[in-house]
Amino acid sequence: MKKHNLLIALSLSAAFFSCEDKKKSEENLFSIDTSHLKQVYHSNDALKLTIVNENESSIDSVAYFLNDKKIGSSPKNEILNFPLENEKLGSILIKALIYQSNTPVEATTRIELASAVAPKVLQYKIVNTFPHDIKAYTQGLEFLDGVLIESTGNGAGNSTGIKGISSIRKVDYKTGKVLKIVELPESVFAEGATVLNNKIYQLTYKNNEAYVYNTETLVREKTIPYFKAMEGWGLTNDGTHLYMSDGSERVYIVDPETFKQVDYINIYTNNVKIGAINEMEWVDGKIYANIYGENGIAIINPKNGAVEAAIDLSTLRTMVTYHPDIDVLNGIAYNPKTKTFFVTGKNWDKMFEIEILQN
Repeated sequence: MKKHNLLIALSLSAAFFSCEDKKKSEENLFSIDTSHLKQVYHSNDALKLTIVNENESSIDSVAYFLNDKKIGSSPKNEILNFPLENEKLGSILIKALIYQSNTPVEATTRIELASAVAPKVLQYKIVNTFPHDIKAYTQGLEFLDGVLIESTGNGAGNSTGIKGISSIRKVDYKTGKVLKIVELPESVFAEGATVLNNKIYQLTYKNNEAYVYNTETLVREKTIPYFKAMEGWGLTNDGTHLYMSDGSERVYIVDPETFKQVDYINIYTNNVKIGAINEMEWVDGKIYANIYGENGIAIINPKNGAVEAAIDLSTLRTMVTYHPDIDVLNGIAYNPKTKTFFVTGKNWDKMFEIEILQN
């Protein structure tokens, strides 16, 4: 894997964005005027909306919607200016309802909304190196009272095809010793995990359900279905809600009791969406996230999904013992006592304690 892949991904051009062609009604030839629009907007921009009226017929008013949320109305066909600072990042469907004698005609187009902030590149230093179970296909990592909670999957690594065993475990981070472990059936591929309200929550990859464990005994107390059919990837929490990724750029905010969706954010830099959001950690109001297949961490504002900074950890991959089943960087745990981060990878024999240096 090439060095600096994450940083390259964060600086890609926005060439993949596309603006949907304006949609015309065959009956009336009304359309949203795309000459006023850009393909990619930033959250500090404003929209300028008006209607192309090819027949120059009378228009009473126009109502505008962003992703089905009404943002305002325009008498006649006056220009509507609308700031985007409070809108979700991502693809936005613009819909106009054009009224003539109270009969609405619909026209739509689409834009992409990206972050207004270019990610900073942060540096780090290695504080300590600790042993890590080389057979642990790490999916989730989090501290609880000085002990690591680790979720592992039954991934097959790169070459041999020998699968691991999904588990939830407690680990002495200094020695790498597994203090307590509960292994899951072969039919379950475990994913991210987090601790909330003295319970451990663990996702499954394709079983469409989450498991809730007692933090002391690791006894499973509950199984909760997801709110829709989806893959489970990374998991963290803000002290109230769970934040769950599904392998795309979207992170869902869910109720920990029911796993029903409360809200969502889309993860974007100032010019590209960031997919494959994987293991996540909540620290001081920010989400620190692994991007699957990339040797780094993205720091995300959970209020709007903007990537504010990135750390390139590609050097760490060169410091672990190579073997046929070594796999990608994955696993972020923050120790509030030392104010340092612990990072590892799938089937890595080492875990690194690092300090992230703020510019």
